[in-house]
Amino acid sequence: MDTSIRPEFRRKLNSGTTLFAPHCPDPLVARLCERLGYDAGYLGGAGLGHRLAVSEALLNVSDLASATSAVRLRSDLPLVVDGGVGFGDAIHVQRMVWELERAGASAIELEDQVAPKRASHHRDIEHLVSTAEMVGKVRFAVEARTDPDLVLIARTGAVQNEDFDSAITRLEAYLDAGADAVMLLPADEDQLAEAPRRLGAPLATLTSFDSQSQRRWQELGYALVIDPITGETAAFDALRRAYDRQRRGEPSGTGPATAMALFRELHELARFEELYEVERATTEPAG
Repeated sequence: MDTSIRPEFRRKLNSGTTLFAPHCPDPLVARLCERLGYDAGYLGGAGLGHRLAVSEALLNVSDLASATSAVRLRSDLPLVVDGGVGFGDAIHVQRMVWELERAGASAIELEDQVAPKRASHHRDIEHLVSTAEMVGKVRFAVEARTDPDLVLIARTGAVQNEDFDSAITRLEAYLDAGADAVMLLPADEDQLAEAPRRLGAPLATLTSFDSQSQRRWQELGYALVIDPITGETAAFDALRRAYDRQRRGEPSGTGPATAMALFRELHELARFEELYEVERATTEPAG
């Protein structure tokens, strides 16, 4: 792993600019995001749960670590990894930090829902732990990391499950416990503008990039904006439409020539040429 990835991500997070991290479930998408100039990628629990068709609630720490390691093996894009509820109490959170740090995460998100996480989280039914319990998780997550540049993001669901003031109070406590950044999901434009002013710390949120212009996010004062939805839904919609057309005996809409050109572009994006070079050097006769 490039040892500059984490410190550079931390520096940017604290620079006063807004970083953008789209859905990034695998190494190929990470390489695409890197090429397009994104600041980071987001390995979200919901996205990985969809991909495995088991829900985020049934993921384990090895699932996350494996996906993180795969991205890091083939991309230098900083990766924000959704650690969910940490897979249990404080000792489970420590294990998660060990695993994800070793796998190459640049940041780990930890949220204040109950553990084990419930599948109904996906239909917006959530139950929060106490502030004290989450503070303990944050504190021991901080102790568990060996690289001080690994960013720990504490997320609260209190806006949706309690109220905005409670969310701010919780996040202040998580910052006092050692979190490097905090995350919440404002319910309206007033909360969106008020949260950065009240917290005075690097603030992240989950949304569609389309909900505000990039300049507007900067003006509001958000350090990190994560879009976990657009990439996943756009890819699924395109795949569904193409397969549905083909299943009905109709052209997919792409055309053979365009499809093959895109297929070759995938080879280039995945850096297959460097593998071909190895084969040329080891299996083909010297010229």
